[in-house]
Amino acid sequence: MAKKEKKQEAENAVPEEAAADTEATAETAAEDTAPDTTAEDKTAEFEAALSAERDKYLRLAAEYDNFRKRTQKEREAIYNDVKSSTVLELLPVYDNLERALALECKDEAFYKGVELTMAQLREIFKKLGVTEIEAVGKTFDPAEHNAVMHIEDDKYGEQEIVAEFQKGFKLGDKVIRFSVVQVAN
Repeated sequence: MAKKEKKQEAENAVPEEAAADTEATAETAAEDTAPDTTAEDKTAEFEAALSAERDKYLRLAAEYDNFRKRTQKEREAIYNDVKSSTVLELLPVYDNLERALALECKDEAFYKGVELTMAQLREIFKKLGVTEIEAVGKTFDPAEHNAVMHIEDDKYGEQEIVAEFQKGFKLGDKVIRFSVVQVAN
């Protein structure tokens, strides 16, 4: 009989465990089907996470756009710096050609060759966007002119440039070389 009792206890124990599992499952199911607040909470959580990720994406896109614009400006600045330094290296050639044209020459062919060379150099400067700074007859501007001499003469106006010793040049708004001038009054 002892065997029968143990067997019965074992059979009775299994249903009790199964009943406990069934009750736990029912409680979990009840929690899952509880009011919609948990579903709403999860939806709100997901929307907040989505909003945060969207914000990160927009910030990253704006940062990339700023980077692209900044590097474009840097490239343009480097290009203009290289262009202005190249023109600066060519200016002594311009000065020498200008001096050669100022002198009288008996050989017409030679003089014509110097004129053509000067015209070609001016055309290159024009294509590069280099312009001469006007000086004689203009009012002295320290942002464009370098005054090395001063005269007092009533026939000229105040701060008027009366002579130019070396021509100045600009690339866009940037002065490559200041005009060396003489200023009156």
